[in-house]
Amino acid sequence: MRYQLELFFTALGFFTRLPVPAWVPWSPERLNHAARFFPLVGWVVGAVGAASYTVFALVLPASLAVILSMAVTIRLTGAFHEDGFADSCDGLGGGWDKAQVLAIMKDSRIGSYGTIGMVLMLMAKAAALVELTRLGATAPQGTAAGVAAALLVAHPLSRLAATSLIHLLPYVRQDDSAKSRQLARRLTPMELAIAGTCGLLPLALLAPAEALGALVAVVAVTVWAARLFVRRLGGYTGDLLGATQQLAELAAYLGLLAAPRLAALAAA
Repeated sequence: MRYQLELFFTALGFFTRLPVPAWVPWSPERLNHAARFFPLVGWVVGAVGAASYTVFALVLPASLAVILSMAVTIRLTGAFHEDGFADSCDGLGGGWDKAQVLAIMKDSRIGSYGTIGMVLMLMAKAAALVELTRLGATAPQGTAAGVAAALLVAHPLSRLAATSLIHLLPYVRQDDSAKSRQLARRLTPMELAIAGTCGLLPLALLAPAEALGALVAVVAVTVWAARLFVRRLGGYTGDLLGATQQLAELAAYLGLLAAPRLAALAAA
């Protein structure tokens, strides 16, 4: 159990800016085995986002509470996944062949595709969460609880989507200095079970139709992204994992919004 706890703290230190206890050892091998706890890190990020939204919503309009909550989670993760999404937009949007796409994604500068993609992504996530405050789509007891539940579900589930690509696709960068190479290893059955449990368990917070809507949307986006990455590059990079997390998080919110509407159409 101590080893598992050490791996969790290793993942937490890699994927967030939270301090890790000094007694936790670090090595590339431990980080290699820490991917199993990537969705559990989503529990922490989602909980911080949900708590900050709930506090802000006590004194501010819902739209501002959503934006400030997003700012808190972005600060918590160091914009790790948002940066990967922007780099992926630049590479896949501006590159023609594999080598060019990889070179563009490695460039620290952000281009037009990355800027536009990031702005649209943040706007879409904010709009979706604001709509959840209006509809109370994820919880009958009120809008604050509904948004909190959405955050608690979307962050672990989206990180499970990214973890699944680590297991299913080959890593395509040959640069040993890339930080994501340390995670480039297929997961064992036990590691998959841990990641899957951590990513799927928060769905219990939702009504069955809402849980199904979020899960179907995330699976659909993940499959689409995997096919795109294989077609363009033959596998994944660290930036593409970040892009997958961002897309899957947005998909979860959209699935939650669509679920009650689809249920109403089916009942009509």
